[in-house]
Amino acid sequence: MSILEAIILGIIQGLTEFIPISSSGHLVAAQTFMSGASSHLFLEWINVGTVLALIVYFRRRIMRIVHDVIAGRNYHLARNIVIAMLPAGLVGYVFADFIEANAFFSSVWTVVVMLVLVGVLLIISDKLPSLSSTVLEKLPSRRALTIGLIQVLALIPGTSRSGSTIIAGRMMGMRAADAAEFSFLVSIPIMLGVITKLLSKSDDRLYLMQNLEPLLWGNIAALISGLLAVGFLMKYLQSRSLAIFGWYRIALAVVIVLVLLVQ
Repeated sequence: MSILEAIILGIIQGLTEFIPISSSGHLVAAQTFMSGASSHLFLEWINVGTVLALIVYFRRRIMRIVHDVIAGRNYHLARNIVIAMLPAGLVGYVFADFIEANAFFSSVWTVVVMLVLVGVLLIISDKLPSLSSTVLEKLPSRRALTIGLIQVLALIPGTSRSGSTIIAGRMMGMRAADAAEFSFLVSIPIMLGVITKLLSKSDDRLYLMQNLEPLLWGNIAALISGLLAVGFLMKYLQSRSLAIFGWYRIALAVVIVLVLLVQ
């Protein structure tokens, strides 16, 4: 893989991992026009850049959560983050090899279907009522677990981790901005777990060493574009609609289908 392709994939990963429009859908579309498909390991390794973007953006929020837990003042949000991350984290860890080997999870048509399905759900969720702006701090644990269970669907390509969690949060009565923030906070330990698993496997470490330069540039691109994407989405959702992302997903699905038909 060339450095230019690594940077392009890093930019796409950073932008689309956090905006609920599906990173896998965009990466499939991008690779269609590139010289060759990238390794799934490349896409997993550039999670380093995307998780760093989240840590940098939410650093003050993370420090407050850690400080409150250590001080014993308020562990409610930290507990809900753990509860919500466990279903997807455990399913992803146990079934990772099955997911990678199963043709269903690597099919472009799976991506297309999920782009449309989640797009429709985003449009519908935009019409749901919201509770108070402090709901993130007071979210009941059972609702956090429900959000975590729905987030398991993000293991299907084309779903979007942020998209599934935001939809689940809206179903629980959260404002779109609060649901997005909770989604990102839950994503941090999950993504750190993915990186830890990569580091634990000799073959994955070997891939890192053999592709260090493109991975470095890809992660730098993912970090910068990820910071921009998170900042944009958090400000956008304060006063604007989720529906535009749903319509965008549907349009992208149509474009991918057209490309496949003319090939």
